[in-house]
Amino acid sequence: MAQYQNLFTQVQVVGPAQTGVSLGDARSDNERILPGPLVHLLGRIGNAQLGPIYLGSLGILSAFCFVIAFTLIGWNYLVAVNYNPVMMLKELFWLSLDPPAPQYGLSIPPLNQGGWFLIVGLFLTASILFWWMRMYRRARALGLGTHIAWAFLAAIWLFLVLGLIRPILMGCWCEAVPYGIFSHLDWTAAFSLRYGNLFYNPFHMLSIVFLYGSALLFAMHGATILAVSRFGGEREIEQIVDRGTASERAALFWRWTMGFNATMESIHRYAWWFAVLTPLTGGIGILLTGTVVDNWYLWAVKHHVAPGYPVPWDVVIDPALTGAK
Repeated sequence: MAQYQNLFTQVQVVGPAQTGVSLGDARSDNERILPGPLVHLLGRIGNAQLGPIYLGSLGILSAFCFVIAFTLIGWNYLVAVNYNPVMMLKELFWLSLDPPAPQYGLSIPPLNQGGWFLIVGLFLTASILFWWMRMYRRARALGLGTHIAWAFLAAIWLFLVLGLIRPILMGCWCEAVPYGIFSHLDWTAAFSLRYGNLFYNPFHMLSIVFLYGSALLFAMHGATILAVSRFGGEREIEQIVDRGTASERAALFWRWTMGFNATMESIHRYAWWFAVLTPLTGGIGILLTGTVVDNWYLWAVKHHVAPGYPVPWDVVIDPALTGAK
């Protein structure tokens, strides 16, 4: 029986660089560049060949917008430490480009009062949307399904909710997430505390279920394919249309283990949906917070999701109803 190479017996194939399939009349107006050297270190984690790369108009626009956004964030960091690059590196985790103050609402503030934040958000959003269009068009040009583009759009949905849609619904750019490492984590913690513990948000619960579930499914699937790669299990397309000993053994293992098995095809649908539903449900939960529900703990108590904490009085009073600031 043939024993195929797997993760534990890696072999790198060395030969002429592959330039890819000919697109014929479907080729866009730009050529693919960098036919690709073979890099041994890349071969340790994937294919050793680098390239070819297709830029195209959308790729150039996306890269241009991203460089502007990245440069403006870095420039604001540098200004914050009085143009000291050493101090910038030292304080990098604490530096932040913050959104405008609440008094500006949805207006355009001065540059140093949140204007730079809005400009960065404009270019970063444009970069991401151009990249999505690039992914969609490349998939169509190659005759692929557009599953990758739609999965990426689910992540873009969460990004837009946090930085654009929810701030507009709340009437203030100050609701957006700052551009910083620790400041972004601080925003997350403060957001949860402000709205009565986000853990009681049912869409947040669903998002965590799909997050952990997708991690588990990908780990199970990756481990299964590695386990049967000695029987050619990594040739999944062949195993889908012509089930062989690899898929039979994998199926038997999971039927032995948990009484049910996915197929070489359906496991990818399970994993795709679990991964896509993570940002979709998370975005819905964020969008409802502050716009529909002001306190998720009180919402959970009202709907019998969480018990009320013992207090000297009978009813938990919503702080928003007391007029306290």
